[in-house]
Amino acid sequence: MNIEQFRDFCIALPGVTEEFPFGEETLVYKVMGKMFTLTSLDSFESINLKCDPEIAIELRERYDGVSPGYHMNKKHWNTVDVHAGISDKLIYQWIRDSYNLVVDSLPKKTKELLKNT
Repeated sequence: MNIEQFRDFCIALPGVTEEFPFGEETLVYKVMGKMFTLTSLDSFESINLKCDPEIAIELRERYDGVSPGYHMNKKHWNTVDVHAGISDKLIYQWIRDSYNLVVDSLPKKTKELLKNT
């Protein structure tokens, strides 16, 4: 996976915006204003993904390329090394899971707005 593929996948999800709230080198994707993934533009080595806490631990134990979220809440975020031999298909699934986790936590009114986008 390269940064263009990552960007294309994320921006195609409903209600997603691309932002730079942490400076021009950190690319952040949000759904309805809530962050679900981010990466460095300087060196696309890893991505941070929101994750269910129990699943986050399982993924860290199972995959060498998955570690607690760098500069994030370690309970709710994982950092995935995109060059660690993890298939793009699996990484795309984890991005989708992160997106869905955030969507599921949105207020009902916001979810309705998302359905209409």
